[in-house]
Order: sequence, then C-alpha cells, then structure tokens
Amino acid sequence: MNLTIAVIAKECIPGTVKTRLTPPLTPERAAALAQTSLSQTLDTVRSLPAGRRLLVFEGTPDSRDADGFEVFAQSAGGLDERLAAICSLVTGPLLILGMDTPQLCRDQLIPLLEDWSTPAPIPRHDAWLGPASDGGFWALGLRQPDGGLVRGVEMSTPQTGAEQFARLADAGLDVGLLPVLRDVDHFADALAVARTCSGTPFARAVDRLATGLPAPKGPVGVPSDVAPTR
Repeated sequence: MNLTIAVIAKECIPGTVKTRLTPPLTPERAAALAQTSLSQTLDTVRSLPAGRRLLVFEGTPDSRDADGFEVFAQSAGGLDERLAAICSLVTGPLLILGMDTPQLCRDQLIPLLEDWSTPAPIPRHDAWLGPASDGGFWALGLRQPDGGLVRGVEMSTPQTGAEQFARLADAGLDVGLLPVLRDVDHFADALAVARTCSGTPFARAVDRLATGLPAPKGPVGVPSDVAPTR
C-alpha cells in the first residue's frame, strides 16, 4: 500500500512527559508508562500495511523504537506547526498518529486501510479523522497531504477535533471518521484504557502500578514494574 504512517512522539524523560500522571505516579514511573505506551504504539504501526513508517521525534529515540522507522526531528513551533511540517515529508497518502493511545489496533483503522487500498479515483474519503474523547483527535489521515489543512488549528482544547474536522470539510474534503479513542492523560485514563487492551504490555504495567505490587529492580532509570516489553 502506498501509505505513509507517521508517529509523532517525544523522548520519555521524567518530569517532561505525562506530567498529569503525577500524582499518583512519580515522574519516573509516569515516564516509564509513557515509554510503554509509545513502544506498544510503534509495535502496532509495524504490523500495519504501509510503504513508509516515520517516527517524528522530539529528543533521541532508542534503537529499538527506531527500528523499522525513518526518524525525523520534530519541527519548531506549536503542535499545529509540527503536524503541518510532517505533511512536507511525504507525497502520497499520509496517516499521522500520536503516542497517547496505546489501545490502538489494526481493527480501528480498517475503514481507512480498506478505503485507501482501492486505486484512485475510487476511494470514498479524501481525509480521515480519529476523534479523542477529550475533544481532540488521535489520528489524522490525508490522501493529499497539505500542511495548510492543519496549520492554525488550535490544539489541546475541547474543540480541537471539531475545529480540525471543520477545516477539512471547509476545504471540500470528504472526511471519514475513525472510532473515538481515549487519550492517556491522567491515571484514570490509563486505568480505563488498560481495560480495553488487556494482556498488552501497557495493560500489565497499569495493573502493576494500580495494585502497588513490588517488583525486582529493572533497567537503570526504568522501574521494572512498568518497563516496556519489546
């Protein structure tokens, strides 16, 4: 499939990532859980049919996360500018995903994958949007990437998803909707998301954190009870 999937993410450094998980988590455990979420998301993307896979990263990804991805540094500016810049990296259909929905699975993307696997001009939708339950969005797909379709949309508000949808529709695009997913921002979100992806590394990590079970010492800087399984 001539599809590029880009994951926009950041290095999981304590105190700089998932700070709203603290409390109840320590900054170290919040960062480790974020790393588990990121690694699980990247594993899912590796399993999806795509011509290219991009990791658009703030910081330095470890070699395991970078495996199978072309790595690009995030551009400067707000999130809208950084998302818009990803559009300039590709010429064909593009799907942008974040690192906040570890429950992501292939089934949730089947409508887009089936639609865009059909040769042009048959595909039904010009764009796809995956709404988040907090009003944002977790996925943005553009058959013809154009940063102008994202730039200027106010991010991280309860209206972001609606504003992005309106921007696409106002440009004359036929927009398909993917399932609504819940971002992991607070620990209550982590608990709810873990229930939807039981048995995964993320769900096991959340379960251990919630029950407070002790664990043997793990890799330096990563609490072993939330150390990501690769």
